[in-house]
Amino acid sequence: MMRALPLVLFATATLLAACGGPKMDVTQMTAAQPVDLQTAHATAAPQAEYRIGVGDKLAVRVFQVTDLSFDSLTVDTSGNLQMPLIGAVRAADRTSGELSADIATRLSAQYLRNPQVTVTVTEAASQKITVDGAVTKPGVYEMRGTTSLLQAVAMAEGPSRVADLTKVAVFRTVDGQRSVALFDLQAIRQGRASDPTVLGDDIIVVDTSRLNSVMREVVGALPALSVFRPF
Repeated sequence: MMRALPLVLFATATLLAACGGPKMDVTQMTAAQPVDLQTAHATAAPQAEYRIGVGDKLAVRVFQVTDLSFDSLTVDTSGNLQMPLIGAVRAADRTSGELSADIATRLSAQYLRNPQVTVTVTEAASQKITVDGAVTKPGVYEMRGTTSLLQAVAMAEGPSRVADLTKVAVFRTVDGQRSVALFDLQAIRQGRASDPTVLGDDIIVVDTSRLNSVMREVVGALPALSVFRPF
């Protein structure tokens, strides 16, 4: 059993990658309250669930209602899905389960009794992530569908020979707040830790020694976690 470790998350930071490749700006960081990972693990999924994006193609099935079932509907540029009877339904930034529940609620309000709705992402539009630090080819990469941290690093043709794989930072913006978590890529490679899912617009920095001195001190205070906890 994994022993409990404190999870420290730092929000709103300024990040300057010291290696060649895209430079990243994040404003001042402050520490959040520590969380007991053993307690958090019981309530947090080990993998982030894919969230629908603009341009994704979805299959929508309403059980035993063929007129409301479709093999391919595209999320429009406003992030909505157009459905008969209920019109535009917000799809972007939701999971398939969340969208299914919303469609079912709208249909049950006026048209159907206890509708059973299933939404499946059949084709994910490309989303961009930045991979920087001690990798062979730092840059901005397109990803389609669910992508893990290991796969993201592989897009940049893997870590360089001098990379410290025990210190890989993932920066993410949630509701306008930028946060960071630290991972041990070596443990992930060896199967001793779960491979977290990265999301569109994530910034991945392999080997935090490539950060400037201030950021190294801040990120260095983070524990390397084997489970990616939403923050």
